[in-house]
Amino acid sequence: MRETPLLLTDIPQLLTFAGGAKPRAGKAMRETGLVKDGAVLMRDGVILASGPRREIQRLPAARKARKLEAGGVVMPAFCDCHTHPVFAAPRLNDFAMRVGGSSYADIKKAGGGIVSSVRGVRESSVEELAGFAAANFARMLRCGTAAIEAKSGYGLSLEAELKSLRAIARAAQDVPVDVAPTLLAAHAVPPEFGGDAAKYVDFVIEKIIPAVAREKLAVFADVFCEKGYFSPEQSARIMKAAAKAGLKPKFHAEQMNRTGGALAAAAAKAVSADHLDMADASDIAALKRAGTIAVLLPASNCFLGLPYPPARTMIDAGLPVALATDFNPGTSPCWNMQLVAALACTQMRMTPEEALCAATVNGAFAMGFGGRAGTIQKGRQADLLVLRARDYREAVYYFGDNLCSMVFKRGVAAWNAAA
Repeated sequence: MRETPLLLTDIPQLLTFAGGAKPRAGKAMRETGLVKDGAVLMRDGVILASGPRREIQRLPAARKARKLEAGGVVMPAFCDCHTHPVFAAPRLNDFAMRVGGSSYADIKKAGGGIVSSVRGVRESSVEELAGFAAANFARMLRCGTAAIEAKSGYGLSLEAELKSLRAIARAAQDVPVDVAPTLLAAHAVPPEFGGDAAKYVDFVIEKIIPAVAREKLAVFADVFCEKGYFSPEQSARIMKAAAKAGLKPKFHAEQMNRTGGALAAAAAKAVSADHLDMADASDIAALKRAGTIAVLLPASNCFLGLPYPPARTMIDAGLPVALATDFNPGTSPCWNMQLVAALACTQMRMTPEEALCAATVNGAFAMGFGGRAGTIQKGRQADLLVLRARDYREAVYYFGDNLCSMVFKRGVAAWNAAA
């Protein structure tokens, strides 16, 4: 039996980002599909219609619908396309060292960094890790995020990487969000390999990737292509094996050094290349030709005090840009996409329209949900959020707060601040 439709009204501004099934680039990133005095009609988890209230109210299905007043701006729910949510504890020692003047390399030498999270993951059960991940998903949901790309990468052994991905799958059943799981076994070289990256790459290719593929635990594979971690050549080997196993490639590239990661991502026709703080014009051109989305992570730059990626150059060159939190325990303990969008405006010179596009429709494409999430239009999932605002630009103006009052996931109120 079909559900009774739901009609959402009292929407001073409705941002639909309606358009074709492809990432937005260049000037198209500023096309919000703004409707004043709008309405959204939903049923069975799908959007039936959206547009001016007077037009939507006349539809036959709207006359029979339950009615709900939004009382604020409505836009697509955020699509956070780069997160590391499976860990056992925050890295507070790393934080204390960093604010005391230690560099990323200093912290790594002192036993901190990625490897310091390994013990907690290895010593935790699947149930415990699923609980940690679910709590993180719930925090993201409260801030307006309804689709999340979730990486492993703090296990760095066959057993612990499988355990992490199983935990992601369980957490996704407990929180009403869509999750795209990513294998990030090549996040760092684990201690037992004694710094032998080549030997660990062989292990990832021969043992971890096949096991993950057999259980169908991941959609994507990622690699930290960075000086002191994995070279472009090693990254290319991993991605070739991953693609052969049916996993789509993603890259951490050009974060702290320009190492050739962006060019390797382009050569692999990666779905996304992420960070790109040190990317130059040749990297941008190569990624554009490859059809790769640039995922920028300004909360990480803010937390680490690092230069921001050249977002303005990328957008002006026609490269699709997405935004994500990079939520993780060491370098970006941020789950609020509103703050990320605000940083994109103030620190990377993106317009409010571009930032919100990058945080919704382009984020959806960067995790394989494009054409289904990230926009408010007929036939798409009814994933949307309500802001305590009369103007959509308030979402990136009042940084540091959570303006989200409601989140709808497939037409159901998954979060209500008033409840």
